[in-house]
This record gives sequence, structure tokens and C-alpha cells, in this order.
Amino acid sequence: MITPGAIQRKDFTRGVRGYKEEEVDQFLDLIAADLDTLLRENASLKENIKALTQEIDSHRGSDSAILGTLEAAKALMTEISASAEKRAEIVLKNAELDAERIRREARENVEHMTEEAVALSRRWELFSGRFRNLLETELDRFDSFSAGLLLDESVPHKSSGRKGTISKGKGGLASLSDLSPDKTFKAPKQP
Repeated sequence: MITPGAIQRKDFTRGVRGYKEEEVDQFLDLIAADLDTLLRENASLKENIKALTQEIDSHRGSDSAILGTLEAAKALMTEISASAEKRAEIVLKNAELDAERIRREARENVEHMTEEAVALSRRWELFSGRFRNLLETELDRFDSFSAGLLLDESVPHKSSGRKGTISKGKGGLASLSDLSPDKTFKAPKQP
């Protein structure tokens, strides 16, 4: 490649009808200066191209890293999604098991309470029957005692050991002092 210095050092042979030497020298100086400027610009552009090529190469490496990171992120998202689905399945299964346990316990409680209610109902029927029988027995005793008092107005008093009459209250009933220790009326024996 020709350089600006080579252009300036070039000597031409002289001919009979040649160009004016001064004009040729001026023109050659002008060409040498332009060539020098072009060579400097070319060197500068080559440096720029080299820097840009390096930058592109570094970006290509970054692109590869970014693509790798994106792939890793996709894989991680897939794993997280699968893990979340498994956790959701486990939570749902546990909730179903808990719900089944609660239903079973509720059924058992209902059965137990039903059994208790039936037992209480039987006990109530038994109690009310016994109480009714007790009341009827006491009413029968009371009726027989009242009938005996109405027939005989003077009855010996057993609790004090003295003979006397039992005073009748309103309606011809004996006083509470004539009750036996078990709080039932005992009809006094007729003499």
C-alpha cells in the first residue's frame, strides 16, 4: 500500500512536454494529505470495529448467560409449580381426612347421644312409673287412713305413750305428728 511519505518522495523523470513541476508537486502534496487523513480515519474505524466486535462478543456471552438464566428460571418455575401442586394435593388430602374424621366423630357422638337419650327416656319412664305407683300407694294409704279417722274420732296417741285423741285439722285430717319415722301415715290400730 502506498503511503503519504512515498507520494511526497516520488520523483518523476522529465520529459519534453511534461507537466509543470510545481503544479504536480502541489497536487501530490494535496493527495498525500488526503491519503494521510483517510489512513488515520481508516485506522480509527478499524479500532472502532475491533472494540464493537469485542462488545458484540461479550454481549453474545451475555446472551448465552441470559438464555441459560432464562432456562434455569423456567426449570425452577416448573419445579416450584410441581411442588406447589404436590403441596396442594397433600393439603387437600389432609383436609379430606380431617373432614372424614370429623364426620365419623360427629356420627359417633350422635349415636352416643341417641343412646343416652333412649336410656334417659327409659329411666324417665321407669322413674315416672315408680313415682306414680308410689303416689297411688300413698294416696290409697291416705284414703284408708282418712276413712278410718272419719269413722272413729278418738284414737290412742302412740308417739307420746299416752292415750288421747288425735286432733283433726281442717277437713278431718290428722296432724303431722302422727307420721311414722319414714314419713308415711300409719293408720293407728283400733283397740
